[in-house]
Amino acid sequence: MSLTDTKVHNAKPREKFYKLTDGDGLYLHVAETGGKLWRFRYRFAGKEKLLSLGSYPEISLLDARKKRDEARRQVANDIDPGAVRKAQKQAKAEETETFEVIAREWHSKFKPIWAESHSSRVLSRLEQNVFPYIGSKPISQIKAPELLGVLRRIEARGIVHSAHNIRGICGQIFRYAVATGRAEHDPSAALRGALTPVKTIHRAAITEPERAGELLRAIDGYRGSFVVQCALKFAPLTFVRPGELRHAEWSEIDFDKSEWNIPADKMKMKYPHLVPLSKQAIEILTELKKLTGNGKYVFPGRTSARPMSNNAILAALRYMGFEKTEMSGHGFRAMARTILDEVLQVRPDFIEHQLAHAVKDPLGRAYNRTQHLEERRRMMQTWADYLDGLRQGAKVIPFKKVTG
Repeated sequence: MSLTDTKVHNAKPREKFYKLTDGDGLYLHVAETGGKLWRFRYRFAGKEKLLSLGSYPEISLLDARKKRDEARRQVANDIDPGAVRKAQKQAKAEETETFEVIAREWHSKFKPIWAESHSSRVLSRLEQNVFPYIGSKPISQIKAPELLGVLRRIEARGIVHSAHNIRGICGQIFRYAVATGRAEHDPSAALRGALTPVKTIHRAAITEPERAGELLRAIDGYRGSFVVQCALKFAPLTFVRPGELRHAEWSEIDFDKSEWNIPADKMKMKYPHLVPLSKQAIEILTELKKLTGNGKYVFPGRTSARPMSNNAILAALRYMGFEKTEMSGHGFRAMARTILDEVLQVRPDFIEHQLAHAVKDPLGRAYNRTQHLEERRRMMQTWADYLDGLRQGAKVIPFKKVTG
């Protein structure tokens, strides 16, 4: 006997679910909780199958019958209505699971733990270089050759390093899609070796102790800007990256603890970094504070509102007679790394931590700004004292080894 609207409406839940049959495979499934679901039972390719047609009252009895009749016509034409439903759902999902949609979702997940500058840079690279070409395509359909085409466009502009960076970003997005069930593989993994290799940048650096002593004496005799001279003296004592040095702010300097705390958004690795300051470094800052302490930046440019120019250190080095093939602003890092390792015999992990490189401990944990802090304090003071000796023309002899 066929169902009526009244019978469907008045169907009450029981201790166990039950069915109310309408005919031609259509029935109402009434759950113990009271929920009512229309289902259509049919046979296809010799197998019995079920197709959900929606819940009551959202789908009325009349609507359920129309859906059943359409499904029966499909079966009569050797079409599996279940397969049709699955294909429709897949197509709808692909409309909303494009590369751009997934990429923005991934970005929003990680944005809270990234530095603002890094977050903006990642999104900008995607918007400028990737979204215009594959942003509207379902992420599950993107293959390696198509992604390679996007990256080759970037290479063609002469920015090979950016192409490699963007491949890495896309790889993270594809792996996120795989983990969340929106893609089956990461096509970026197949592109290893397909891009033009990035040329290794060899930054000029003085790493011989005797020559380092000559450089330090030249800095002492520099007759240019006092701010630039202080930066030149401070750079070998702290061996931070040039951009980190130029953007140093007085609010980051803790004179009581003799520490410089650099926030994550200024660091290449996007972790906050702690620089123990030697007595010599504190002396430089104390003198400089009399001149620039009322402003924001430790090493301001021509106006206190802006940091020192990127070329200030380079220009001073050239003025003192050190050619671009011999020494660069970044070279103070290589100087410290080489001499601390080869001459002072400091443990390499202490050096790498102080250089703010990505160092993992035996358990695989990433960089920790306070790890080996006391050893690094001793190392920085030993280094400053050693530089004083070089400046004074002392014989090059190792100091007492800095150990844990």
